[in-house]
Amino acid sequence: MAGSAGRALRVAVGIASAGRASTLRETVDYLAGLPDQAERLIVCVPTIDDAAGLTDRRSLDIIVGSRGLTSQRNRIIQAAAADTDILIFLDDDFIPAATFLSRMASVFATKPEVVIATGEVLADGVLDGGLGMSEALQVLETAGEAAEQVTDVYNAYGCNMAVRLSPVIEHAVSFDEQLPLYGWLEDVDFSRSLARYGRSVRVEGARGVHLGVRSGRQPGRRLGYSQVANPAYLIRKGTMSKGRAIAQIGRNILANVSGALSNDRLIDRWGRLNGNLLALSDLLIGRASPSRILEFATPLPREMPSPSIATKRR
Repeated sequence: MAGSAGRALRVAVGIASAGRASTLRETVDYLAGLPDQAERLIVCVPTIDDAAGLTDRRSLDIIVGSRGLTSQRNRIIQAAAADTDILIFLDDDFIPAATFLSRMASVFATKPEVVIATGEVLADGVLDGGLGMSEALQVLETAGEAAEQVTDVYNAYGCNMAVRLSPVIEHAVSFDEQLPLYGWLEDVDFSRSLARYGRSVRVEGARGVHLGVRSGRQPGRRLGYSQVANPAYLIRKGTMSKGRAIAQIGRNILANVSGALSNDRLIDRWGRLNGNLLALSDLLIGRASPSRILEFATPLPREMPSPSIATKRR
């Protein structure tokens, strides 16, 4: 897909993954079979074992970086910077439709003012215990194709997030590594930082399914703490409005109270509520920080999660 200068845009896909080698391998195999192919597929993992079964793939660039979604995505940016125009971040359990890449590339080629874009999530398995690949393919087949519509959004969603790399490099925009582990709200922070230089859009018709693989979900206390501490941090940083942040915190707390009382079996609501209250207490005494979750007991297994799209909607 040609850009404004007439040269074809160079597209790369980047995936940060940890501790989910089988999920990563299944997704990479799926991507390799699509009619739309990116020039590069870059995977960043904290250890080479996290890419088991993929190390002999010549078409795949595997890099090893420090554990944490924000850190790993920054390594992918560094790896792609020299020869990529559009970098599409996908979660290791996000399954794009066959035309996803070409539709995203088309938007960036025809709308040079767009700097970040996100697609249409047809289903999110986190909401009902997770989806299998066959179920995701059925959702995509049933949905079929749809007309492309581009609308402005406050932020892109991290499970499928395409960025124009020229403003990222020119203005040294990066994922904030002060948001550790799963980087709760890292997509809001990055989107709002990059949106200073162009449009942030949602592309209806660029479709996909989030499997919501449940292996490796963080204990509720860590995520609950992040649900309060991270929005407060972004208010101070200036990448999330106070109104949005307070509304986000309120929705999370209410959802956790409701889930705890109704004995939600899919989500550790009591743990999340405990984390919410601890973060509120820390805010009152001035010690709240996103990195405080690193002080909590290390969970097993050690996989990095990908939170629900529904819970991250602003």
